[in-house]
Amino acid sequence: MEQYAIKGGNPLVGEVEIGGAKNAALAILAASIMTDETVIIENLPDVRDTNVLMQAMESVGATIQKIDRHSIKVNGSTIHDVVIEDDFIKKIRASYYLLGALLGKYKRAEVALPGGCNIGSRPIDQHIKGFKALGAEVKISHGLIVAQADKLVGNHIYLDVVSVGATINIMMAATLAEGQTIIENAAKEPHVVDLANFLNSMGARIKGAGTDVIRIKGVEKLHKTEYSVIPDQIEAGTFMIAAAATKGDVTVKNVIPKHLESISAKLQEIGCEIEESDDAVRVVSSKPLSYTQVKTLPYPGFPTDMQPQITMTLGLSNGNSIVTESIFENRFKYVDELARMGASIKVEGNSAIITGVSKYTGAHISAPDLRAGAALVIAGLAAEGFTIVDDIFYIERGYEDFDEKIRSLGGLIEKVSDEKEIQKFKLRVS
Repeated sequence: MEQYAIKGGNPLVGEVEIGGAKNAALAILAASIMTDETVIIENLPDVRDTNVLMQAMESVGATIQKIDRHSIKVNGSTIHDVVIEDDFIKKIRASYYLLGALLGKYKRAEVALPGGCNIGSRPIDQHIKGFKALGAEVKISHGLIVAQADKLVGNHIYLDVVSVGATINIMMAATLAEGQTIIENAAKEPHVVDLANFLNSMGARIKGAGTDVIRIKGVEKLHKTEYSVIPDQIEAGTFMIAAAATKGDVTVKNVIPKHLESISAKLQEIGCEIEESDDAVRVVSSKPLSYTQVKTLPYPGFPTDMQPQITMTLGLSNGNSIVTESIFENRFKYVDELARMGASIKVEGNSAIITGVSKYTGAHISAPDLRAGAALVIAGLAAEGFTIVDDIFYIERGYEDFDEKIRSLGGLIEKVSDEKEIQKFKLRVS
């Protein structure tokens, strides 16, 4: 089993290049099979989640050809099945994006119920509500969501809760429905906008993505396109926080600073200096960090996917902070692991009450999910002594070359798979 061995205490300094957005890439990959022509996708992150989704697409007959590590050609004309039942599809919740794509194109889809990180329930009732509003029959049978329709017809759909997944799925299905669909209380996340731009480049007629009302005029069919995925806001935010926690100076490059405003604002509030340019953000952490309050909210609020990272950092800040999680109910599992490193954090309901400590100390810990895993790695980089992080397959679901990028900034981290390799690492860096 692979682990990360980390020796803490080195400030991260330098420049890091941010890859394509995992969450945008997953939606765009699913949508790429909605035409029979060849689609080229660039700036695709090479992470476990995107690779699993591509395997799922190939399992129903889609043809995928790698151009290079971050570019592929997809052709959906060879699809021979609409049942996505494979084991690997249960590994990532984005499997359900294939529902909207297949239902839109073939008017029928069967997809295994979603899996992914264990951070709380992810109800799919809003997806089902949207598909039914477009005229599909939807049922859950033998662990599969089965949706089918003679034809899809546009409708006015009001989402009871802001749901990124439901917004994306309904948008895909409605693209090839007859007439106009209006989605109200739609999610505004950057990856929703990126998917709309991608579909529009294939001939869809979508307006209003990025606001809470999206209008879609159905088209008969979509055509080929060449499209580059936006940069990953969460990977960028993770490295910004790594600079803050390790008292470093890091410039994250190839980003859209506007997408990072809620993260930049909190880092400034606790005492970091932030410099923005056209496609880069620099974070300098030279003063003692102070306390703040954070509440996760749908975009443009503070992202739930950055909650473990900011909580971990506030654990090293002066004073008392409160972090409130309003999106997922089960997202503080990593707090027990941070406690082993000396953090003083108490979870009450959906809030973490944090009393800052002067330092963390290295420990043997486990990543409970993707983003918490990244936060624990940063805690190890900021801590005194050695830290071993187990279950790093979670982290590799969403971060490409995470350890390599950290090493390029001067962090002491290595991927190891047994006690002998851990001892070698300790000898080498001591």
